[in-house]
Amino acid sequence: MNPGELKIIVKEKYGRIAMQTGDEKPSCCSSSCCGPEVDYTVFSESYEKKEGYNPDADMNLGCGIPTDFAGIREGDQVLDLGSGAGNDCFVARAIVGETGMVTGLDMTEPMIMKARQNCLKLGFKNVGFVLGDIEEMPFDEKLFDVVISNCVLNLVPDKSLAFREIFRVLKPGAHFCVSDVVIKGSLSEKMQKDAELYAGCVSGASEMNEYLKIIADAGFINAKVHKQKEIKLPESLLAEYNHPAELNSYKAGETGIFSITVSAERLG
Repeated sequence: MNPGELKIIVKEKYGRIAMQTGDEKPSCCSSSCCGPEVDYTVFSESYEKKEGYNPDADMNLGCGIPTDFAGIREGDQVLDLGSGAGNDCFVARAIVGETGMVTGLDMTEPMIMKARQNCLKLGFKNVGFVLGDIEEMPFDEKLFDVVISNCVLNLVPDKSLAFREIFRVLKPGAHFCVSDVVIKGSLSEKMQKDAELYAGCVSGASEMNEYLKIIADAGFINAKVHKQKEIKLPESLLAEYNHPAELNSYKAGETGIFSITVSAERLG
């Protein structure tokens, strides 16, 4: 599948999610066709006690809480990549206060519409949502103090370009903090596909060391993994594709699928 086709599929999936109502269960955000058995909540964390949290904006599509480690300060200019219905933007807005500004970027029109509706209900004047592509952001360089993102960059076809774009729009000395899905060790193609059906958002995930190298190659320094959470796969699935020695690697946490929250700084 080429990058253009992948983006079309992701847009369609997010568009359907944005238009779900009531108690409908979110679809997985991956590029493959995950069935109704996908339990996306294996990734998500609760925002309910966070200041600024708005249930209408929370679609349970994250894999961490990047604002917890983003070092956002009052008055900051914050950019949220893949902002969805606005959940992380509204939490960030509670931190930047009236003097800051939070901008959400998303490539899916129904999500932008939903986020703007939520913002209108809340009456915020310093939160805005922009339609655009993470690989080619519609912003001038050196605009933002902090960039955040939650379980989105793993879906971007060219992660190197995405992190170079993050570097471009950050001010010198500024930083990003993102939550994302990565793989430790080596998973067979067949196992990745079956894991995708179980957890979603796996097919686009990079190997963790490769992910950190992409960050460094984009020009960032002082990368730090603040939190990692293993996505527990069923033992039956692991046993189907792995020898006993390989199973021990999973049990020891040396191999597997993880959500991580990582930050790094732009030096100059």
